[in-house]
Amino acid sequence: MPPHARVVAGSGSQALIQALPRITPPADAAILGPTYGEHARAWAAAGHRVREIGRLDEAGDATVVVAVNPNNPDGRIIAPGQLLDLAARLAARGGLLVVDEAFCDERPDLSLTAATRPGLVVLRSFGKFFGLAGLRLGFAVAAEEMADRLAAHLGPWPVSGPALGIGAAALADEAWSAATIARLSDAAARLDAILGGAGLEVAGGTFLFRLARHDHAAELYERLGRAGILVRAFAFRSDILRIGLLGDAAAERRLGTALGG
Repeated sequence: MPPHARVVAGSGSQALIQALPRITPPADAAILGPTYGEHARAWAAAGHRVREIGRLDEAGDATVVVAVNPNNPDGRIIAPGQLLDLAARLAARGGLLVVDEAFCDERPDLSLTAATRPGLVVLRSFGKFFGLAGLRLGFAVAAEEMADRLAAHLGPWPVSGPALGIGAAALADEAWSAATIARLSDAAARLDAILGGAGLEVAGGTFLFRLARHDHAAELYERLGRAGILVRAFAFRSDILRIGLLGDAAAERRLGTALGG
């Protein structure tokens, strides 16, 4: 990590998503979407002018740009160089690029944490990849001035001592992370096969979830719900579902049976 950068811990990346707009002067904020809805909600709630864009080159004169990389729910990937170029342009006019890397653990090559600079804030989640959402731990990596303002806003004890200890131990276990990435990759491939076999088109995702398209997605959503299988539907498109990775072979069989009617 660059010497001028700092890591600020928060009680989950959600707390950091809400805090950043509150310490940023009123701005035109462009959210690269469709994506996790809390980004737009948090910036709007803090009084910023918010609009959704479909491509980064649509940001125009926005002084704040938010991008999730890899994206939720479609797994869209933006090249790090493209994001760094945008961060430099925004910084030159006093702007800010926020890159949410909540699903980046499986793709460490995409992370900008080692390239932190003024005008760029990188958000990292902990609970998703490590399966410890209840620990409530997340991180912002930012240049010193921004990090200081964020830390002051969060206060002196934003995260419990046990959460910090568990998080430090988990993040240091590189062998576990490498093995988990391989395991998740295999499980994602099996999930793709189940979905494809049931007539769904896999339209994207990450190793932790898959996005699938089906003409009768709403009916499938209801069928799976009655079987006790919760998936994510979306208001902006009625033909897609987000399916979380399955925990074991029994869960895979259960999903396959439910999809088969």
